[in-house]
Order: sequence, then C-alpha cells, then structure tokens
Amino acid sequence: MQIGIFTVGDVTTDPTNGSTPTEHERIKATVAIAKKAEEVGLDVFATGEHHNPPFVPSSPTTTLAYIGAQTEKIILSTSTTLITTNDPVKIAEDYATLQHLVDGRMDLMLGRGNTAPVYPWFGKDISKAVELTIENYQLLQKLWSEPVVNWEGKFRTPLQGYTSTPAPLDGVAPFVWHGSIRTPEVAELAAFYGDGYFANNIFWPKEHYIQLINFYRQRYAHYGHGTPEQAIVGLGGQFFMRKNSQDAVNEFRPYFDNAPVYGHGPSMEDFTEQTPLTVGSPQQVLERTLAFADYFGDYQRQLFLVDHAGLPLKTVLEQLDLLGEILPTMRAEFDARRPAGVPDAPTHAARVAARDAALTEEVMA
Repeated sequence: MQIGIFTVGDVTTDPTNGSTPTEHERIKATVAIAKKAEEVGLDVFATGEHHNPPFVPSSPTTTLAYIGAQTEKIILSTSTTLITTNDPVKIAEDYATLQHLVDGRMDLMLGRGNTAPVYPWFGKDISKAVELTIENYQLLQKLWSEPVVNWEGKFRTPLQGYTSTPAPLDGVAPFVWHGSIRTPEVAELAAFYGDGYFANNIFWPKEHYIQLINFYRQRYAHYGHGTPEQAIVGLGGQFFMRKNSQDAVNEFRPYFDNAPVYGHGPSMEDFTEQTPLTVGSPQQVLERTLAFADYFGDYQRQLFLVDHAGLPLKTVLEQLDLLGEILPTMRAEFDARRPAGVPDAPTHAARVAARDAALTEEVMA
C-alpha cells in the first residue's frame, strides 16, 4: 500500500482571521508540504493541475521537478493531469523528462478536469471531453511505446515520422492512473490498458464509488490483465484530526462551513456521515481509513487531501505529523489484511524488473 497526500492548490481565505495567502506563498507552501510528507514517511505526493483562479498549480511538472530536487524517496504524481486540454505530445515530453530527473520515482494521474471554461481557453469543446480523453490517451500510449509514430486523429494535426524525446527512462513509460468522479468510460479506458484506476472518493457516498470500482475491476479482468482482485485501485480521502476529537470538530468547523467546494451546503456532521471525510482523533481516522478496503476491496494507493479550505500551513504540517504517528499502524494493518494474490502498488523499479523478466522468459522459450 502506498499512502500519501494530494493537493488541489487552492488559494482560499482563512475564515478564522480573514487572511489570504498570496500565490507566491501558496506555491511555496506546496513545496513545504511535499517535503514534510517525505519527512513523516509518506509514499506519495501529488499535485493537481488548474488554469484558473483560485488555484495555482498550472504547471505540475515544474513544481514536481523542483520538489524532486529536494527529496529522495517520495513518489511524485499528479491529481490530475488534464488529458483533454493538454497536447498528448507535450504530456509525453514533459513527464518523460520528469521521470529522468527524479530517477523514476514518479507517475501521473490523468483526468478530464471539472472546470468548464478551461476547454475553450485551450481550443477544446467540453461536449467532446470523453472523445478527447480516449483519443489523446491512445496517442500518448503510442508516443511512449513506439520509436517512430505515424498517427492521425480527430482533434489534432497528424504526426508523420515523429519521435518523442526523451524516451521513457529504462524504456518503461511512467505508470498511469486514470482519475474519475463519475465517468464509467474512464474506468473502461483504465481497464482496457491495464492501468490504475483512481476513485476520487471525496464528495459522494461510498455506494457511488463501489459501483465505479467494481465496474473497473470486472473490465480489467475481461481484458485479460488478471483477476478483478488484481486490478490496480487508488482512493482519495480527507480528514482533519486532533488528539481530542472534539477539538478537531471545533477547529475544523469554520473551514468546512466556508469551504469553496462544499461550504454552505450540508452540515459537517451530515457530510462526514455520508462521505469519507473524517473529523476526529487519529484513532478515528485510522479506523475509518482501514474500513475502506471492506467496501472497495484491497487496493494499492490511498491519498488524502489535507491542505484545502484556507487551512494555514502550520496547521497542515501539524496534520501531517499526526498522520505520521498512525502511519506505521495503518500500513501494517493494510498489509496484514491483503491476500497474497493482490499485487503491490506499481513502482518504476518493479515495472522494469517485470519487463526484464518477461524478456528473459521469451528468450528461454
């Protein structure tokens, strides 16, 4: 199990004192949070991609490369990379470059994005979002797997005799997760290619994500990649914790009530009951997170959202310290319950080894 955090990079006013970080402060805070994540023993840090206020992560590979130069172990990822509005040629180049810079300790999560105005800004039609997702990913696959690409599609100019540079590190492309909140076509795409499927698991009741994840698992098996239980699944989640659960409730309430995404809607009590948000003690966060596998099956990656809604950097870093305290138990409990046939989370080293073993088998056959 890989356990980590993700950020959407929002610039939000702190409702308790009215202060709003500058974009510079928010970008620098993102780096500090990533470094803290490695310090407390987390496995993954992921940043979103947005091209509109109030968000700052418009250039994920720039941020991740900068973080990569200041860290040693943590896997760097995205949450998400916009497969619809980015040119797949540029995605291939940028993420292969990042893969080389950080010696393979990266992957990426592709997604459509949920900000409608972004599509026309990049010359795209949001009504074609699913078609763009499928076609652009087909091209990205070719760019990373074929030395010379001849290609023609519906949404960009054709390619003739094109070679993407740099080629992936060790000849193994970055592992791809497909992130989704509601779209079964994304689960189908992930299953077809044998890629990972990441269920956002933030806003909706567990029954919604159970349906999507089970669909992905079934289609993964249908395409011959393994059993449904061997499909590669990631989950989101969010928490706010203090040593005393009531302290957590009291402190987080103004942030919840004024959060741009879910503020001024359901009460915090209703939201925590209906969604995976946990506000309470470290033990409560641990127990609720471990229960995810009861609903969704054994899975490979758990990412938490911890730095949103105007929470100050100091508080976010304290949240990471608390997560670090329960991390060994969380990891051990997940590992103990996982059946032998369920694969580990993908890493570059493991995928290179698997490729080499397969080549050896071919030679010996």
